[in-house]
Amino acid sequence: MSGADVAIVGCGPVGALLANLLGREGLSVDIHDRERDVYPLPRAVHFDGEVMRIFQAAGLAERIAQTSTPSSHGVRYQDPSGRTLLIRKGIEGEGPHGWAGSWYFYQPTLEGVLREGLARFANVRVHLGHEVASVDDLDARFVVGCDGARSLVRHAIGSRQVDLGLHRHWLVVDLLCDPANPRVQALPRHTLQFCDPERPMTLVNVGGADGQRRRRWEIMLMPGDDPARMVEPEIFWPMIARWLGRDEARIERSAVYTFHSLVQEGWRRGRLLLAGDSCHQTPPFLGQGMCAGMRDAVNLAWKLAAVLRGEAPDSLLDTYESERLPHVRAFIELAVRLGNVIQATDSATVADRERRFAARPEVFDFPRPQLGPGCRLDAPPPVGTIFPQPRLADGRLMDEAIGQRFAIVGDAAVLGGLGSNAVVLADIGTEWLAEHKVRAAILRPDRYVFAVARDREELQAALAALASSFCLAGSAPERTD
Repeated sequence: MSGADVAIVGCGPVGALLANLLGREGLSVDIHDRERDVYPLPRAVHFDGEVMRIFQAAGLAERIAQTSTPSSHGVRYQDPSGRTLLIRKGIEGEGPHGWAGSWYFYQPTLEGVLREGLARFANVRVHLGHEVASVDDLDARFVVGCDGARSLVRHAIGSRQVDLGLHRHWLVVDLLCDPANPRVQALPRHTLQFCDPERPMTLVNVGGADGQRRRRWEIMLMPGDDPARMVEPEIFWPMIARWLGRDEARIERSAVYTFHSLVQEGWRRGRLLLAGDSCHQTPPFLGQGMCAGMRDAVNLAWKLAAVLRGEAPDSLLDTYESERLPHVRAFIELAVRLGNVIQATDSATVADRERRFAARPEVFDFPRPQLGPGCRLDAPPPVGTIFPQPRLADGRLMDEAIGQRFAIVGDAAVLGGLGSNAVVLADIGTEWLAEHKVRAAILRPDRYVFAVARDREELQAALAALASSFCLAGSAPERTD
């Protein structure tokens, strides 16, 4: 096997996406997985609009949209009396990323689309049914471990685990429901976090494009429960009798999981890097577990491409962990706080919860944290946050005009005659610019904001800072007006 630019260990969703992104960059990639086939049952079920935008960057958004279900219904946290405690509102129509804000999917189908996407690239070689015994066996400039919670690559790096405090056993049951059944039709269209201290549960409306109406129940194990017996239908069906009976749906999968909240410190050592569950695990109360790994992939892909092409120093890869770790930690810590709401079972904690939400429901949204220090100016948000994706005058989404490059957006008067290899987009994102009281922004290939500027002088200074690390200055601009 000849040496590759990048070897990826693990061809699950994160590894397969990373291989697609690197394939589009023209890099040579070897991706390995010990299993020959996609795991045939559902696991993750949700991704958000930012992740669909990442699929767009991989050239797969339209295909994934055909096999996934957009949702505008959000999440409700309710107590047994039906009183709403917390709300995450849904987004009607296109959200800030140019796609619906939430999507539900069947993971085997999604993984199939990602794997099919790899066939587009002669420079990507897929090795299925091949277990990597040692990272020393991989002949590549860089090795990325997308190999999950028991990561071989993480062991080779020697990362340090940080425990963020949540570890609970939950039963996860996926049902295939009869769409014509009145009780199925009466189930909530939103995700329901049922905050019952006697038996906390989550109900997820997964939907489905295959004629079946998929629903997921997640049920917290209580003291005295036998995990081995909880998967038995005789145990499960009585627990959800208020919603469905066994004659109205059939069990597709049931398993007991331990929901963890963990991050690793040490995502890189030399040529070795980590992504996805190999470097962080989040409980599912935000539906952000897989999303976090996809954000890892898009952050890492453009940096690997820049380093391998000689456009940036190797030290750029050190910004991967420094940026992503605090970002993903913000999501995990919110998921832990939300988990503490639904998982409250003792009387004192439940009483505190009732007092907290006595007046009215609290409304929350997915966090939009700033990246940690790294490849951005040292400045407060919106620097280090993701830029929205508006539509251009010709109807295209903004990212279609940019590709996997840096871009400069702003007032035409500020951008006029600007010399840069970055894509220049005049009078795009004007609402965002006005909201933040700036006249221009420099966007990275992953669409996170490198810098903002209030005038031409600030923009030139920011471009000079960028050019000190990247070959972006000194040529005629590429404009899309």
